[in-house]
Amino acid sequence: MQGHHIACIGELLIDFVCTDIGLGLKHGARFLKKAGGAPANVAAAITRSGGRARLASKVGHDPFGEFLLHTLEAEGIECAGVTRCATPTTLAFVGLQDDGERDFTFCRGADGELCWQDIPADFLEDVGIVHFGAATGLLDGELYVTYQRLLHEAKRRGLLIAFDPNYRDGLWGQDPQEFIARCTPWFLQADIVKVSEEELSFITGAKTSTEGCRRLHDAGVSLVAVTCGRRGTWVSHRDGMQELIPSVPVDAIDSTGAGDAFIGALLAQIVQSGCTLDDWQECLEAVRWANICGALTCTKFGAIDAIPLAQAVDDWLEKHKR
Repeated sequence: MQGHHIACIGELLIDFVCTDIGLGLKHGARFLKKAGGAPANVAAAITRSGGRARLASKVGHDPFGEFLLHTLEAEGIECAGVTRCATPTTLAFVGLQDDGERDFTFCRGADGELCWQDIPADFLEDVGIVHFGAATGLLDGELYVTYQRLLHEAKRRGLLIAFDPNYRDGLWGQDPQEFIARCTPWFLQADIVKVSEEELSFITGAKTSTEGCRRLHDAGVSLVAVTCGRRGTWVSHRDGMQELIPSVPVDAIDSTGAGDAFIGALLAQIVQSGCTLDDWQECLEAVRWANICGALTCTKFGAIDAIPLAQAVDDWLEKHKR
């Protein structure tokens, strides 16, 4: 591992989470304001898991932007790469079903204007992994161009690449095939990929997780983590090892940010252990720890606020020792 930091890039936004569970966005009336955006959630999960994270993003010169910057600083995330502009901060409205699953509506703003000139010259210094969480990063605009340039620069430096497609119907519902096409360069360059079962099937066209993972390995991915909801995480290695790591039982009220918490915790574990992705047992242990982090995130509203500290995960492990 070349560096101790994990660099994240992409949307930083306000999640307005509907607390009228089961009513969705159409009928819900009460909302909580929460800091969010997949890359920001991942960065927070990294720091809460004991790692070091930095973020590149863009927010508006508005109270929401101020709130988000304050949140990043409170989380210990390095935010020299977070700039501001006249465009309002991006907003997302999140409706919750009885099982904690969600529906989204986006009001896109400042995050899409992040350009290459906004990225600090030392952004990749002392970095071991660069994480791309694509929810809005692959849409047309400056952020998409910056995404591509950062991927090229990270590969040129020999850094590990992590990728989470983060597909959202609300963003790509009219043209899902274009989303798949835009993901392809990341699958060809990524070392670590996190996908949901639905995303894996949708993107690869495979009927089983085993076959879907094999297609990603054939593209060049070393480690694939497929989140399977309450069943846990299917982990697959390029050398043929595969295993389902069971989830942990929790009373879920909001799954917002759970996948981001999982991948952030996983990346932090990989960097802290010095895992090179060649050690299968170390990879499995990292996934087990990250599984707990993701599950506990579902027990509270919001994303960043709900992510547990490393001590809470360790306490859970201690309490539930076999």
